Amino acid sequence: MEYFNFHTHQFTNQSDILELVNQYPQEFDSLIPFYSIGIHPWYIKEDQIDAELKIIEEKLQIENCLALGECGLDKRIELALDMQIPVFEKQLALAEKYKKPVVIHCVAAFQEIIAVKKKLNISVPMIIHGFSKNIQVAEQLIKEGFYISFGKYLLKNPDLKTVFQNVPNDRFFLETDTIEESIKEVYDLAAEYKKLNLKELQAIISSNYKDVFET
Repeated sequence: MEYFNFHTHQFTNQSDILELVNQYPQEFDSLIPFYSIGIHPWYIKEDQIDAELKIIEEKLQIENCLALGECGLDKRIELALDMQIPVFEKQLALAEKYKKPVVIHCVAAFQEIIAVKKKLNISVPMIIHGFSKNIQVAEQLIKEGFYISFGKYLLKNPDLKTVFQNVPNDRFFLETDTIEESIKEVYDLAAEYKKLNLKELQAIISSNYKDVFET
């Protein structure tokens, strides 16, 4: 693995990239080699939750399922938080049961995500994907034991440079999510921001991968 794409919705099947491809329970594709699977808050359907949790539990027991998610909380959608939180908590319980890290979708709900982590005493790694906030939020997340993944906003928002530079090297991942740009482009910019050469950056992410996915 030269490159690790922590979160993507597009499987590109390149031999030098390990892609953690996001899957949804009802649209599962068994041909994707490595994946995460979860109920995204945007797609919670009350009458399907139990069936989807059953599929997730089944897939979490397969070695190629590297993580649970993406799942989480989103304050900018119509579905009330008190509907989202139980679905999130049930998924975290499964992640704990099968010792899988969690890919977190969080929009304007960082305090709630932190509170749920504490309430359930979650021990598996939790990684906030697609981070776009300020240094204060990043520092709080790191203090609370989260990892942070950077992707499209790192490419599109120069203000994230100092945020990314301040994240400890043992606490970040890189991703493409839904963007057209390749993971190699994200790595190139990340290496420049961290003042590292590509090999050094690859070694850091490889070490983080082992800490999170191979424990």
